[in-house]
Amino acid sequence: MSRKILVSALEPSANLHLGEVLKHTLGSEILGIFDEKFGTPFMKSSEFSAMGFVEVLPLIFKAKRAIKQMVKLAKTADAVLLIDSPAFNLPLAKAMREAGVKAPITYYILPQVWAWKPKRVEKVEKFCDNLASILPFDEKFYSRAVYVGHPLLDELKFKKEKLINSSKIAFLPGSRRSEITRLMPIYREVAKDIKDKEKLLVIPPFLIDKVAELYGDVSEFNIVNEAPKALYESEFAFVCSGTATLEAALIGTPFVLCYKAKAIDVWLARKLVKVKYAGLANIMYDFMGKGALHDELIQEQVSALNLLNAYKNCDKDKFLTGCNELRAYLKHGSSVNVAKFLMPSRQE
Repeated sequence: MSRKILVSALEPSANLHLGEVLKHTLGSEILGIFDEKFGTPFMKSSEFSAMGFVEVLPLIFKAKRAIKQMVKLAKTADAVLLIDSPAFNLPLAKAMREAGVKAPITYYILPQVWAWKPKRVEKVEKFCDNLASILPFDEKFYSRAVYVGHPLLDELKFKKEKLINSSKIAFLPGSRRSEITRLMPIYREVAKDIKDKEKLLVIPPFLIDKVAELYGDVSEFNIVNEAPKALYESEFAFVCSGTATLEAALIGTPFVLCYKAKAIDVWLARKLVKVKYAGLANIMYDFMGKGALHDELIQEQVSALNLLNAYKNCDKDKFLTGCNELRAYLKHGSSVNVAKFLMPSRQE
């Protein structure tokens, strides 16, 4: 009889990480919320795509209905895997516990309580059995966190051993509409000012049919859809905040983080968030007791002039050294260790 695993993977990044875990759970059946490429979900992850404090509000009623159905499914499962997305997954974990779900609950990619909402620690430890941490410093905040490794060390197939002059520059404006529409006008200006370089515009595969609508004039760019490959081939990158910034750091491509959001989102973030930096690589470096690994340009700082200056003034040798230190800090990938929580009979 196959082992049933209930999965809650709402974000594109969560589904990337899920794909690696499933390589080590062969013979199991998954149900719940995930990308259709893994099977037939109860709900598709894409139905939950949102960004920011404000844009998530219309999803609240959909989420409540989804939680009720997920609790029913959990009663038929042998294990539960919740990936990131605490605004949904913590209420789901609570509802499952209150409904008497017996399957062990694994929370993979713990809520970032070191940044904000420290009270989530109590909830995660109360409602979840296994706390699978992907950041070595999580253990300073969670008493039961187990560092399993970092998923990007499983997923990234490219790493630079030395700096390259490829004459390629990568532009990553994000994967959400609000990110793209705010950054693209500035990226266009920058691209026009950088001469004699091939400009790679990274567009996620699921947005390839919305180029004209979201990206506007892309005549300055060559369109590609594999972010890690584009980063590896490029000598520098302009990257919207998010997972891609850590990808660039672990691949070894010098970059500047660019973040431009709704004014209310940034105001709330500045009021609530306790960390010094926006990029995960810089946050890790801060916990390691070091200075910033890369430049960050936030909100009004995101101008063509500032982006160009970050490009021209980057200390690439220092950056590459820092990238190697970051890889050593993270040690190894995480998928095998997460799978051991879900398939306990396969633990060594």
